[in-house]
Amino acid sequence: MSKNNTVIIGYDAVSPLGTNLETQWERASNGESGIGRLTRFPLRDNFPVLVSGEVPETDVSNYPFLSPRALAQWPSPIFKHAMLTVHRALTTSGLEITPKIAPRVAITFSSAVGGQDAVINADRLLNAKNKLPHPATNPNSCINMVGGKISILTKATGPITSTITACATGSTSIIMGSMLIHQKMADVAICGAVDFSLVEPIVAGFATMNGAYSCWDEDLSEEPEEVSRPFSQNRKGFVVSEGSGAIIIASREFAKAHGLAHQFEVAGWGMSSDAYHHVAPNPETVSRCMQEAIENAGLNPADIDVINAHAASTKVGDQVEYDALKSVFGKQTPPVSANKSMIGHAMGASSAIETIFGLEGMKRGLILPTINYDPDPKIDLDCVSEGIRGKDQEYLLKNAFGFGGCNACLVIKRTN
Repeated sequence: MSKNNTVIIGYDAVSPLGTNLETQWERASNGESGIGRLTRFPLRDNFPVLVSGEVPETDVSNYPFLSPRALAQWPSPIFKHAMLTVHRALTTSGLEITPKIAPRVAITFSSAVGGQDAVINADRLLNAKNKLPHPATNPNSCINMVGGKISILTKATGPITSTITACATGSTSIIMGSMLIHQKMADVAICGAVDFSLVEPIVAGFATMNGAYSCWDEDLSEEPEEVSRPFSQNRKGFVVSEGSGAIIIASREFAKAHGLAHQFEVAGWGMSSDAYHHVAPNPETVSRCMQEAIENAGLNPADIDVINAHAASTKVGDQVEYDALKSVFGKQTPPVSANKSMIGHAMGASSAIETIFGLEGMKRGLILPTINYDPDPKIDLDCVSEGIRGKDQEYLLKNAFGFGGCNACLVIKRTN
């Protein structure tokens, strides 16, 4: 069996479904969508993207560290939401990071895109008004500054690193945190990811690379909530969204010694590089990543009860994930839940948020549905399209695949 010794003691998320985890779960359980009209910036004529997954306005009045004054130099929303979800996850865990514990608390929380919005806004001001950038512009754009701000907030002084693997960043963060604990470099790790990528040139860039769901005219012929449709025959690309997910992990010994309750452990993981194409996935290395995660957990494919898919809604990506699943599981592929059907694609934060949805499903004995599902004859999967389904789950496989061929798969075990 696996020698992994990492338990999950707390987690929290914000997503297009809401800023309270219970609200998000309730809406997801009902098959609701968080996708709507794109409102984060004024749309130019013939702008190709009209829909997005936007996080609702968050009430942070009870958090002094998120006051307007505290955030004055941190205008990029990644900082506000990263610190909020980490703070709430730590509160849920019951862990107090004292000066004695702090050197053994690692931070792997990261971002795929970072605060590029700050640099873009500074560039526009420089060109339009010859106004020099705010002194905090560059720090806002440094991806590692997300972890830095979390360190300052929590007073954690253990190892810190920014794990950037595009759309797999959230999952890789959990893996790296687990590795630090396994190597006895830390007792606790603050993991997760945040991305708020609804920035005009970034969104437009996803459209021109034929990744994002696009409408090359001013009319949207479909309802926004219907356009994110993983594994469906009429899928037309992912919906760019935003969000943050924080997961606190610890060694089993540390959790026991400090009276920290847990229901889950990180049982196994796999990582691979496609060495193939900058965006198109490689079926062979994607399959191997899944297989290695299962083997690392000391399991066989038949032991997996449910799969939380990457499933971004792209033609090629969804097909490759299906082919890889069939390669690993054969005709016995477990039920598959594709959360991006409801929340869109929050870049690096997606796998963190989706892992949290998977944890909630395991705790409740429920599998979230894949909405907007229209079966593709080339993809024969049980996507739980009828609505939420009751199922006892001991093991979950979480898939995440990022641009550049960065693959990260997790096996989560329910411990009680």
